[in-house]
Amino acid sequence: MTLSTTLRTRQWAWAAWAVWMPLALGACATTAPPAQVPAAPPAGWQAPLPHQGSLGDMARWWTQLQDPLLVELIDAAQAVSPGIAQAQARLVQARATQVSSRAALLPSLDAQASASRGLNEQLARVATTAQAGLQASWEIDLFGANRATRTAADERLAGAQALWHEARVSVAAEVALQTSSLRTCLAQLQVAERDAQSRGETARLSDLSERAGFTAPATAALARASAAEAQARASQQRMLCDVDVKTLVALTGWEEPTLRTRLAAPVAAAPDTLFAIAALPAQVLAQRPDVYNAEREVAAASAEVGSAQAQRYPRLSLSGSVGSAWVRANGVTTDLNTWTIGPLALSVPLFDGGRRAALTDAAQARYDEAATLYRAKVRQAVSEVEQALVRLQSTAERNASARTAAEGYRASFDATEARWRGGLASLVELEDARRTALAAENALVALQHERQAAWIALYRAAGGGWDGSAAVASAAPSAAATAAR
Repeated sequence: MTLSTTLRTRQWAWAAWAVWMPLALGACATTAPPAQVPAAPPAGWQAPLPHQGSLGDMARWWTQLQDPLLVELIDAAQAVSPGIAQAQARLVQARATQVSSRAALLPSLDAQASASRGLNEQLARVATTAQAGLQASWEIDLFGANRATRTAADERLAGAQALWHEARVSVAAEVALQTSSLRTCLAQLQVAERDAQSRGETARLSDLSERAGFTAPATAALARASAAEAQARASQQRMLCDVDVKTLVALTGWEEPTLRTRLAAPVAAAPDTLFAIAALPAQVLAQRPDVYNAEREVAAASAEVGSAQAQRYPRLSLSGSVGSAWVRANGVTTDLNTWTIGPLALSVPLFDGGRRAALTDAAQARYDEAATLYRAKVRQAVSEVEQALVRLQSTAERNASARTAAEGYRASFDATEARWRGGLASLVELEDARRTALAAENALVALQHERQAAWIALYRAAGGGWDGSAAVASAAPSAAATAAR
């Protein structure tokens, strides 16, 4: 074997080693932390379920309230909500990131073309030159860096879709709570106006009695003070209702006169049970969009750790081109076609001052943070459901007593007023009975709002009817479709 043959053999051997060594190393997969972390929920709820565990649909529970205005208000608020628009924008961004990460796994192809006219030294004359070609390049994903990036993008897209639904749930809950607060305020305003009217009548009769000499001036002054206090209370209550109306206008984008007109229509009383949730906490947590997003964030962070680790290993890329050139001089055209495969380039990181190691440590820290946040989100979700269940149980227990108290105190006031008109009771007794009856009636109205607020909190805590097991990879709704829903 000649020396030149030996050298050529060694060159081919080194070239083969340069090509196949990274491929062999590619069989050694990077070690990423687990994509799922344990966060076991409790075996059962500590608070009793308000529906004895029978399941029902909670996605649009407000349609059961026989309040068409609430349905329209929620739809209007979801159409103009900046929170939903922001979630929609993040969803579009996540989808674009996913497309970009998937494109990194595929070859890229660029077209090039140029034309010029000038002195051609080879032909020693003026010539027209034109050329066009295709340039292709592909990074071979030896250690899965690009695949890990794609996985992270897929997980974050799924989380963004869940958060889009959470934004809609949040808006529905906020509008329902604000509407309930406004209707409660209007009911308490009616109570305050009736009380002011009653106290005004008492003051009028006391003034007549004082002029006739049957009532002491101090007693008549007490009646007038009581009537003025009632008027001030009614005015303050009216102010609170006006503030609630304007808040609801800002949430929904409705015109205030239209909203006030629609609020004047009577509505039926809300049923005791609006919807049902699963008896097992694990099933409820699977329906929480924020918990699902936190879980997807853990998986995305795990993939990013694998991607950061893969950046520390060799990279292999392949390129190629196809081109044609035309040279025309003195009426003669010369064609030239070329094509190449290569070079097959290998890049081996040797020294970077610890940059890649630092990026891996940062990715691992983000993973640890995501895992901790996920466990905290699970605990928070369980706590929110438990708190809503406790409030529902408490309002159910207090409802009968509050209703009995309101009816009893009202009957006592009516009897005391009749005795006062007959001269058998003092004005102090009448005002004391009136004050007690007013407090009991306001407490009953407030309790009804508290119960509905507890149902709204349970709706939000249970995920709003979102199904985490559904196909989350479905197409994202367009902005126009979002506004129309």
